[in-house]
Amino acid sequence: MVDTLKAAGESSRFRILVLLSRGDLTVSDLTSILNQSQPRVSRHLKLLLEAGLIGRYQEGSWAFFRLSDNDSAREFVLGLVGRVDAADPLVLRDMERLEAVKRKNRERAAEYFSANAAQWDQLRALHVPDDAVESALLKLAGGTPFNAMLDLGTGTGRLLEIFAPWYRRAVGLDMSREMLSVARANLDKAGVAHAQVRQGDIYAPPVDRDAFDLVTIHQVLHYLDNPGFAIAEAARMLRPGGRLAIVDFAPHDFEFLREEQAHARLGFSDRQIADWMKEAGLEQEETVTFAPSVEGGLTVKLWSGRDPRILLAHPTQERRLATETA
Repeated sequence: MVDTLKAAGESSRFRILVLLSRGDLTVSDLTSILNQSQPRVSRHLKLLLEAGLIGRYQEGSWAFFRLSDNDSAREFVLGLVGRVDAADPLVLRDMERLEAVKRKNRERAAEYFSANAAQWDQLRALHVPDDAVESALLKLAGGTPFNAMLDLGTGTGRLLEIFAPWYRRAVGLDMSREMLSVARANLDKAGVAHAQVRQGDIYAPPVDRDAFDLVTIHQVLHYLDNPGFAIAEAARMLRPGGRLAIVDFAPHDFEFLREEQAHARLGFSDRQIADWMKEAGLEQEETVTFAPSVEGGLTVKLWSGRDPRILLAHPTQERRLATETA
């Protein structure tokens, strides 16, 4: 504890912790905000990493830093940060510079989003409005708080945003750096600081296994050449009793999506998803169908499965509790 406090207690390192509590940042971002040299900032980051207070992940040639994923370390840092006087002149200046950095990132993300909005709008016009699917996802989660969420192929970060009131922490993965910029800008605009997005392969998610209560794969499987393997990997990320939610299209014959928008699969049948979930060791729970909003459009499906390990543990737990009570 003394070593941890020493790592956090130096003024520049403490400023870094305050900044990272507002979201993930690069060395370049921190150098600009703190007005310090890159070697000095890197040295502070190294000491915070060694103390286990922050984490690091690579995104192409960029390295991002964040608060630690470890619950106790994260709560420790947030407890310290929560005692900071927001009116302190140094803190105010750091927050002003942080906002300038985020504004620049939002502008860059908006440019990319505008350049690609036309093809996304074309696809959205063919199926049910997103609100209906989002409401069903929230209902599936049960409307109760949970610890951790993983969104595979997070795109714009929309699911991280709508689930933000319910999870303690969340991670969104995507291979596109441009989409990650959009997601960060959206989460920042929504004031979501307890979720992070990072670059990662859905076939090999760079996160801990058995760590998430909810894993989502929203409109991603149709881009993949091996959807079954992606579902198996997603299942490995679940805690006992955790849920996997998949949203995608039912089988269709819109060949232009394959040719113009790189869809590798033209939808999925209930049987395909059920077989893949079974092979991944999941128990399928329910299937929800969303009819298209226009005649002859795309049907959207929501499939959910649960990791059964907690169900198998219940009888043992009950016998143990009964023995202890006796």
